[in-house]
Amino acid sequence: MNLTEAIKSAGVVGAGGAGFPTHVKLNTKAEYFIVNAAECEPLIETDKFLMRQRADDLVRGVEIISQEIGATKKYIALKAAYKTEIALLEEAIAKAGSDIKLHKMTYFYPAGDEQIIACEITGKSVPERGIPIAVGAVIDNVGTVLNIVDALDGKPVTDKYLSVVGEVRATVMLHVPIGTPVTECIEAAHPTIRDFAVIMGGPMMGKLYTEEEDIKRLTITKTDGNIIVLPKDHYLVERATLTVEHMQNQAKSSCIQCRMCTDMCPRYQTGHNMRPHLIMRNLYRVDNIESNDEFLRAFGEAANCSECGICEMFACPMQLSPRKANQFIKAKLRERNIDVPKLANPVARPDRELRKVPTDRLIARLGLTKYYGRHPQGDVIELSPEEVTIPLKQHIGAPATAVVKEGDTVKKGDLIGEIAEGKMGANVHASIDGVVVSVDSRITVRSVAE
Repeated sequence: MNLTEAIKSAGVVGAGGAGFPTHVKLNTKAEYFIVNAAECEPLIETDKFLMRQRADDLVRGVEIISQEIGATKKYIALKAAYKTEIALLEEAIAKAGSDIKLHKMTYFYPAGDEQIIACEITGKSVPERGIPIAVGAVIDNVGTVLNIVDALDGKPVTDKYLSVVGEVRATVMLHVPIGTPVTECIEAAHPTIRDFAVIMGGPMMGKLYTEEEDIKRLTITKTDGNIIVLPKDHYLVERATLTVEHMQNQAKSSCIQCRMCTDMCPRYQTGHNMRPHLIMRNLYRVDNIESNDEFLRAFGEAANCSECGICEMFACPMQLSPRKANQFIKAKLRERNIDVPKLANPVARPDRELRKVPTDRLIARLGLTKYYGRHPQGDVIELSPEEVTIPLKQHIGAPATAVVKEGDTVKKGDLIGEIAEGKMGANVHASIDGVVVSVDSRITVRSVAE
């Protein structure tokens, strides 16, 4: 079995983002292979933990993948502040006799955005709404590379490392079977409040859940790396629940056209046509423009928004919501079937370095300082839930098709969901030994007491 076949069989997907099937991503040739070890969002340190625990495996994975795609330039991109991780990686690289280079980045947000990393290392800007292969680079995060190493050793993706931070007695690092209830993960960290909201992921781009029933339904997937527990009156929760109508009214009455949202936009700084202040200026016209050509001229740039949140969570002095406006406009562009042209050869702006957002200032602005810097350095808690509920779709593409039925007995690592030949997606495997108790869009497996 070759590398891509092993990856496909093991169900490896991008472990830190949208879950792009990795066997598809690596079916290419590239000049650069880059490990994204910068962890884009504040309060997430899972990749730091993995680098400390498995530096040798990470180096091995980089060499294997680079050989597969023909990459002659090999990098691990991480924060220069990661002193312990850098020392361990340098030791592992020297031990392997490798020519992997460490690209040490300053502490800014969104350092872990793959388009930003591609620009930092290759010196080229990825085209609008493009991917790094357009500038000769393939980028995978730490967890993905380690899952590839495990796939070559015959281990499918069945478990996940993740942290729980926020209103908990102690920030914890967990190792859990995929499908573990999120509530069990939170209980392992001993929440200090009972009525809380949950962000799955980071504070800037993670998904917010405020209703208890919705939180109870959540289970860990292949792409989860962090859970934030917050009071329901926290600033981030209140901002996230802002309605589109309220946002529109705010923009009409309060936008002062300072253009800070544009000047600090990472996409604008890499040369993309992305000027949020112009979207905000025109927002009052959104329901009055009949011509698609005119709508494109007024709002087309919204399609290039990465939704990183800098505009509304850091840049805007009036606390407006350009990101929410761009999300709203993107939906309107789709409704009108407007195809927004892409700038194929953007060039980064000369003041890009001066516009980077320092992570510590961002954390303070978000009201998260008291949760920062509390991650454990070595300890990890192993959870063994009695029941897991595993989604058949944890990735970009088509959902896997169940290959088990209610009442079947499965072992950890058994294939329970298979992607059809010719379709983009990923296989799904049982994460515990047990009996299948239900099959729909998710497969629930319950362990059986011996």
